[in-house]
Amino acid sequence: MSTSSKAKNAGREVISLDAQVKQKRDALPEPTTYELFGVEFTLPPMKAIKWELQEKVGNLNDTIGVLEEVLGKDKVRELYGVGIELGDLEVIALDWQRRSGLEAGESQASAGS
Repeated sequence: MSTSSKAKNAGREVISLDAQVKQKRDALPEPTTYELFGVEFTLPPMKAIKWELQEKVGNLNDTIGVLEEVLGKDKVRELYGVGIELGDLEVIALDWQRRSGLEAGESQASAGS
């Protein structure tokens, strides 16, 4: 439930969303650990990805860019080393999306809609 308070000097109401955001974050699924060709990696729920990632990657629909940022360069190199292919990324992305509680095709950018 949101709480409101009067801003002291402005005489306007300010609505706090803290409790609602905390409740939504607490309801997110746990991170998922995957194994692919002997490489283990963990992905957080998509809705738990920091907003600033949009700026770093440029487009949250860029699965490769998002994975590189979330996993880090060392883990990405490890996956390159086992011969990961572009089609494998689709398998990862679809399962990650499903386990994150998103509908097929729902992008991170529209996760709140």
